[in-house]
Amino acid sequence: MMELWEAALDELRSRLSAENFEAWLAPVDCAGLEEDTLRLRIPNRFYADWISSHYLDIILGSLRQRLDRPSLKVHWEVDERLGSSEAQGGSEAQGGSEAQGGSEAQGGSEAQGGFRAQGGSHPGQARTPVSSRSAPRVHMREKPRETTGLNPKYRFESFVVGPSNQLAHAASVAAASSPGRRYNPLFLFGGVGLGKTHLINATGHTILQNRPDAHILYLSAERFTNEYIWALQNNKMNEFHARYRDECGVLLVDDIQFLAGKEQTQEAFFHTFNALYHSDRQIVVSCDVNPQHIPDMEERLISRFQWGLVADIQPPALDTRVAILGKKAEQEGIQLADDVALFIGEVVTNNVRELEGTLLRLAVKAELSNQPIDLDFAKEALRSVMPRPETATSVEDVQRAVCEYFNIRLADLKSPRRHRSVTHARMVAMWLCKQRLGTSYPELGSRFGGRDHTTVLSAVRKIGDLLDKDSKLQSEIEAIERKLRV
Repeated sequence: MMELWEAALDELRSRLSAENFEAWLAPVDCAGLEEDTLRLRIPNRFYADWISSHYLDIILGSLRQRLDRPSLKVHWEVDERLGSSEAQGGSEAQGGSEAQGGSEAQGGSEAQGGFRAQGGSHPGQARTPVSSRSAPRVHMREKPRETTGLNPKYRFESFVVGPSNQLAHAASVAAASSPGRRYNPLFLFGGVGLGKTHLINATGHTILQNRPDAHILYLSAERFTNEYIWALQNNKMNEFHARYRDECGVLLVDDIQFLAGKEQTQEAFFHTFNALYHSDRQIVVSCDVNPQHIPDMEERLISRFQWGLVADIQPPALDTRVAILGKKAEQEGIQLADDVALFIGEVVTNNVRELEGTLLRLAVKAELSNQPIDLDFAKEALRSVMPRPETATSVEDVQRAVCEYFNIRLADLKSPRRHRSVTHARMVAMWLCKQRLGTSYPELGSRFGGRDHTTVLSAVRKIGDLLDKDSKLQSEIEAIERKLRV
C-alpha cells in the first residue's frame, strides 16, 4: 500500500509547487487500507478541509485506478505528533479558515464520519464534522518558520553554463561575490525549468559560505504573501517589518509574478524593496517573464526591478542539454554513453527539469528491467515522448508557423518590407524551407514575393552561420520546429 501511496504523492508533486507540496502533503502519513477506506494521518484538523477541497480528487483518482476500487474513500486521523517538529497546518496556507473537525471524504465531497484523534487530541473535538465544499479563507495560527529555505543541491558547481544562460550565471556569481554592490537588484527571467531557482539558491549558498553570519531569506512570492496576511490577521506587522526590512541581509524571491493583482502585498513588497535597496542589501528576484510584461503589477515595482540588471535564461541548445545530462548522470552515478545523451538531448528540448527527469526515469526503468542504458533501450523507453514525425509538407506550412511565432502577417513575410523584425522572420522561414523541404532557391524566391534566388541563398547562409553561435536564434528555430510537429 505504501508504494501506491508514494505513487499518488509523486503525481501530485509533479502538479504542485514545491512549497505547496511540502506544506500540505509531505506531512500526511498513510496509516493503511481497510477494505475501501484509506486511513490518512494528519497533524491537525485544518488539513482535512484544505486537502479535501483542493487535492483529494487527484489522490483518490490515482489510487482508485491503481487499486481498481472505484468506491475508495478516505478517513482522516489526527496525530499531532506529525506536526511537532515544525509549525505546519496553516502557516503557509494559500487560503482557508480553520477546519472544525474531521470527515470521511470521498472524491472531494464529504461523507459523514469523524476523526480518530491521536497524540493528545481531545476526543470531544475529534468528531465534529467538517464541510469541505467551500474554499476556506486564510487563517494562520502559528508564526511562520524561521529558515533560509535554501536547497542544498543547487550550487554554482552543479550548474551547467551555456550560451542560453551565460549572462544570468555571470551576474549571479557577481552578485554573490559582492552582495549589494553589483547588480542590485538582480532580476532573472525565463521559462519553467530553465535554472532560475538553481541560480537564486546558488547565490544564497555562496553568500552564506563567504559570510556565515549573513541573514538570508529565500522564499517564493507566494510565501511572502502568506506571511504578510498572517501578520495582518495577528497584528504582527511590526514583526513582519523587522523580519524583512531590519533583520534581512539578503532577500531572494522566486516567482515574483505571483504578486500580480495583489495590491496590498505589492505595497508591502514595494516598501520592503526600498528599505533593503537603500541600505545596500542584495535583492535577487526571479520571474517567468520580463518585468515589463508582468500583468497587473504596479509600474513603480516594475521600474525598481529594472534598476539593476535584468538577465534572461533561454532554453538550452543541444550541446548544453547534452552537457547537463552528463553532469546529472555523474551526480547520480548513472552510466550514460555519449550517443544516448545526444539522443535524449534531441528528444527533450523544453527545459532542464524535464531533461533531468527523463534521465532519472530512464535509469530507474533500466534498473528495474536489469538492462544497460544503451541507444536501443533509450529509444524503446522514450518512444512515448519522442516527437511525432514531421508533418509540414509545403512552404506554406512553414510560412504560417513562422508568422504565428513572430506575430507578423503572411503578407508582410512576402512583401518588400525591410523592417528588421520582418526580414529576420523571412530569413528564418527561408532557412527552414530549405532544410526541411529541400526546396530550390529559385522556387523559394518566387514563394517569398518574387525574390532573386541569390537573395534566398544569402539569407539561408546567414541563418546557417548564426545558428552555431546565437542561442536566441537556436531557441526560435526549435520553437518553430515544435509547432511544425503538431
